[in-house]
Amino acid sequence: MNDSSILFIEIALLLILSPIVSNLIRLPIVVVEIILGSLAFYFGFLSSDEETFKALSKIGFFYLMFLAGLEIDIKRFVAKKDTLLKSALIYFSTLYSLSFILYLALGLSPIYIVAIPIVSLGMIMALINEHGKEFKWLELVLIVGVMGEIVSISAIVMYESYTHHGVGFDLYKNIAIFFIVLFLVYQSLKLTNTLFWWFPELKESMMPQDDGKVQSVRISAAFFIIFVAIMHILHIDMVLGAFFAGIFISNFFEHKKDLPKMLHKVGFGFLVPIFFIYVGSTLDLTLVFSVKILLNALYIMLMIIFVRAVSSYVAYRTHLSLFETQLLALGDSMPLTFLIAIATIGYEANLISQDEYFSFIVAGMLSGVLIMSLLKFLIAKLYAKSK
Repeated sequence: MNDSSILFIEIALLLILSPIVSNLIRLPIVVVEIILGSLAFYFGFLSSDEETFKALSKIGFFYLMFLAGLEIDIKRFVAKKDTLLKSALIYFSTLYSLSFILYLALGLSPIYIVAIPIVSLGMIMALINEHGKEFKWLELVLIVGVMGEIVSISAIVMYESYTHHGVGFDLYKNIAIFFIVLFLVYQSLKLTNTLFWWFPELKESMMPQDDGKVQSVRISAAFFIIFVAIMHILHIDMVLGAFFAGIFISNFFEHKKDLPKMLHKVGFGFLVPIFFIYVGSTLDLTLVFSVKILLNALYIMLMIIFVRAVSSYVAYRTHLSLFETQLLALGDSMPLTFLIAIATIGYEANLISQDEYFSFIVAGMLSGVLIMSLLKFLIAKLYAKSK
């Protein structure tokens, strides 16, 4: 057998093992997938340098962001926009202000201004997939995550442009293109809404209720590919394309109520786990888990939690109880994927040392493992008493 065949077999075995191990040790399946990926790399079964593995993981990550977009109900958001936007503005203003204060007070690298408040939907979506949106604070975690993802992508785009071009014309050009794309996407959503309002039968013809040929899934996949491709052509983070594709499907084809569940099963049953396994395989356990790096990672994780705990209370204390604001803060404190992304950008641009790079990676891992496990425990124990 060639290397690719062996790789596919190894990934298949990890896909099968993950839910079994998760049930045995009672850890969230996402955490198990990351751990199994790191162990497989440690024992030489997987390599994050394998191009096929990289490509599959990237597709899995994009699909995860596509599923995140599927969770967004624009009509509901618009109905609450005054309250939500005001609270979100307070939340993110506090978040970035505190991060800047920590950067000045502790003499940190400028990368911390972007990294500490960064938000990633990866672990949030895993939490939503497991518990739904049955709790008010969890629904707000998703809303904060969605808005934070857009803010974070903006921060990453600006920071990446800065590392490559410095302060100058190219930096301002890339930032301008990014915001022009956001504006055009917004206008295209409005135009599509008008089109479907005038010709409502288009929805049924594109995604019929009697869908024996699985046309709705094919259309969803087509939009996913098209939006990602457009972002790639425009040299914008392709994650944004996947995310907007999900928003498009969920808000313009709401008559297909079973479609999101079907797409979630495809994602969390196949594509998304490959991404989390890949994340685990990027960690070299022999290099990462030294006392120095573990301590630095712990400090980073505590900073991530601290700024969110304060920001959640300031922004949402009138919407939630004190305990629920802290649950919201914990739910938003797992920026695994984007923390890895920003650390990679900084390391490749020689803006942080290898030790700092590993510290960010381990901080993302620790936040994902410890906070996800803590939230699962709190939900099981505390909410069980109210039932």
